[in-house]
Amino acid sequence: MKHRDEDARRSAFAYGLRSETIAALWLRAQLYTILDRNFRTQGGEIDIVAKRGGTVVFVEVKARGDLAEAAIAITPQKRRRISRAVDRWIAANPWAMRCTLRGDAIFIARGKLPQHLENAFELRVG
Repeated sequence: MKHRDEDARRSAFAYGLRSETIAALWLRAQLYTILDRNFRTQGGEIDIVAKRGGTVVFVEVKARGDLAEAAIAITPQKRRRISRAVDRWIAANPWAMRCTLRGDAIFIARGKLPQHLENAFELRVG
């Protein structure tokens, strides 16, 4: 039983990493520059940080069985964790405060094109 649970976790982790790679490629195709991936800090994480023009986007990638299921996976707790990580990222990259900051999401579902939702969640910076 433990072995099966461990295999399932590994498989989910690998699917998540593939989904983040797909999302990064999707953003590049939309002329975004990828600034950071998998930025982790105590209390939070940002899947992708990207920039296009004067806007820096902090992207949460959600991969689920279908797009609607992916969309509801960004809970209020997850938003708070992302905002904490954004604070730390900005502290390390103060130039970004001169840009428009946005919280986006990219939803991934097998057999579907990625869905990029701008302003998917509010960032609480500072």
